[in-house]
Amino acid sequence: MPTSEFSGKTVLVTGGSRGIGRAAALRLGSEGARVGVNFATRRDKADEVVREIAASGGSAVAVQGDVTSAEDVQCMVEETRAAFGPIDMLVHSAGLSILEKAENVTFETWRQVMSVNLDGTFHVIYALKDEMIARKFGRMVLLSSIAALRERKNQVHYSAAKAGVIAMSRCLAEAWAEHNIRINTICPGLIETDMGQLISGAAKQYVIDNTPMRRLGAPEEIASAIRFLLSDESSFITGQSLVVSGGRVMLPG
Repeated sequence: MPTSEFSGKTVLVTGGSRGIGRAAALRLGSEGARVGVNFATRRDKADEVVREIAASGGSAVAVQGDVTSAEDVQCMVEETRAAFGPIDMLVHSAGLSILEKAENVTFETWRQVMSVNLDGTFHVIYALKDEMIARKFGRMVLLSSIAALRERKNQVHYSAAKAGVIAMSRCLAEAWAEHNIRINTICPGLIETDMGQLISGAAKQYVIDNTPMRRLGAPEEIASAIRFLLSDESSFITGQSLVVSGGRVMLPG
């Protein structure tokens, strides 16, 4: 395995058994990172990722935990530390989307989506922050969404939660920059993942037709953006939101 700046670094990837998290775990593992592959229920899928990383010459361990539970998060952090030592980097990819009309949103579904996407982000960051502050080193990439940047009438809770992730990352990036901790978010467009299969064929075609690049994104393309934001190539970037959407959302200059 060629030496890279990730060699010897420990990375925790939440939602690492599938989709964007899986692609990120495989990419970082192939470059020498020691990866904690978090999963909630799909141990078989997480074990597949671990085996693929090992086959590429890397090291990984599957760590179970539901990000909505502070206790679960603490356990998965401790398991990763026990396997590889202090955690240097976080890729927070675990998420949940529910599509429903705005008038049908109940507090139950609101709390369900918020618990995974916003509370879960808090739990993971705050399980790692003390160690990163003490060691004067930390890199975090949080997955938000273009739903946080544009109105989504059938994703009221998801859009609100993902907007909250952006706000949280900005606040903490400012607060902890003095400790050499960088925190950024990525806002993907529609990506070919399990979550991307939630919409119908007609709706998916509408997205493609309204994307300047006329296609959906691949998880590996988001993994490349994650790698960049974790790397020293982005050493002067923190508190930012990188939109990776094939041009579907373009932020004003």
